[in-house]
Amino acid sequence: MADIFELTEQSLAGLGVELVDVERAGGGLLRVTIDRDEGVRIEDCEAVSKQLSRVFEVENIDYSRLEVGSPGTDRPLRRAKDFIKFAGERAEIKLRLPFNGRKVFTGTLVAPEPATGDTADAAAPNKEVQGAEVFGIEFEAKEGDIQVLNFTIDELERAKLDPVLNFRGKKQ
Repeated sequence: MADIFELTEQSLAGLGVELVDVERAGGGLLRVTIDRDEGVRIEDCEAVSKQLSRVFEVENIDYSRLEVGSPGTDRPLRRAKDFIKFAGERAEIKLRLPFNGRKVFTGTLVAPEPATGDTADAAAPNKEVQGAEVFGIEFEAKEGDIQVLNFTIDELERAKLDPVLNFRGKKQ
């Protein structure tokens, strides 16, 4: 899948969209998720679908259906630039290994820290994070106090935005 992701990303370079994900699903479905700062329009999905249909035919990529869509409100976070872009937003992360008996944390993403390997001031699953970009999530601990959990992308099983939706028209 890494090759198809890279091929898809290169193919979309001139279309003004960001590739979020490429997923193979059952029945030969190839699902491509794109995003834009202004929001994804149907015209964007159509342009991407036409472009990728041609590229996948030339590159002999096997699929029976191509689906192109937006990431939705619970957008997955996979790359460093996603965590930087959405710093200050509410998110949910799941660690590969538990930290203090817990794998899932929900809170506010914190801007990345310089990669120093020194995380003595905050909770961190891996205190020896040398050479990797360290991100954080502010969460409410069991005692009710706010803590920051520092992590690297390699320590994550998954991460996604977790906005609070209010259908009454009031922001929270």
